[in-house]
Amino acid sequence: MITVVDYGVGNLHSVAKALEKVGADTRVSSDWRDVEKSDGVVLPGVGAFKDSMDAMHRSELAAAIKAYIASGKPFLGVCVGLQMLFAESEEFGISKGLGIFPGRVVKFAEGQKVPHMGWNQVQIKQKDNTLLKGIAEDEYLYFLHSYYVVPENKAIVAAQCSYGVDFTCMVSEKNVFGTQFHPEKSQAAGLKIYQNFSELVEKMRNEKGYGILSSDVLEPVHQQVLEIRSNNIDTHKN
Repeated sequence: MITVVDYGVGNLHSVAKALEKVGADTRVSSDWRDVEKSDGVVLPGVGAFKDSMDAMHRSELAAAIKAYIASGKPFLGVCVGLQMLFAESEEFGISKGLGIFPGRVVKFAEGQKVPHMGWNQVQIKQKDNTLLKGIAEDEYLYFLHSYYVVPENKAIVAAQCSYGVDFTCMVSEKNVFGTQFHPEKSQAAGLKIYQNFSELVEKMRNEKGYGILSSDVLEPVHQQVLEIRSNNIDTHKN
């Protein structure tokens, strides 16, 4: 089961429909319990970074997603869902992200027309990336954004795009993937990416394992989740 995370912001149903079109068993859910029990998770997003993070914290989904990623199961963030994987964003002041990857979310340079909207070509950096199987070099994919991620670790850059500057449009490390472009709006190529993700989820569900991000990235996660769960249980009891 792939869960499309509903935190009140994002193009949820177009993502879910695209996954269903490639044969994926899909549900849309705002329940953190569904996230943690999933075989695969897609975190979509549109709009402002801070609003999205605030909504995630209010619904306990931020902690659930961190715990899910720490489990080693496949995760895909789309657009703002990619951006939230990073430590912080400069959109409307500095806002903290999930902190899965070190790096920042920054705005296109002054004078560059924003948003970057429409079709643009993508240059693949990770030639053997699972999600990019069957995607041609310089493939056109669909974008809609004014900010982009700047990873500290360049090894996680799976693909780049050019819009006044060369920027990271996809990251990948172990079980975590993120795209700045919208696969659900990218016609056949986008459906192929979702198909690849769905096939990976099924493969890992059967094999019961996958590479997990390094402990220096996710070491605090389990303790944070346990503390949040404990506080919530105490609150409900009172």
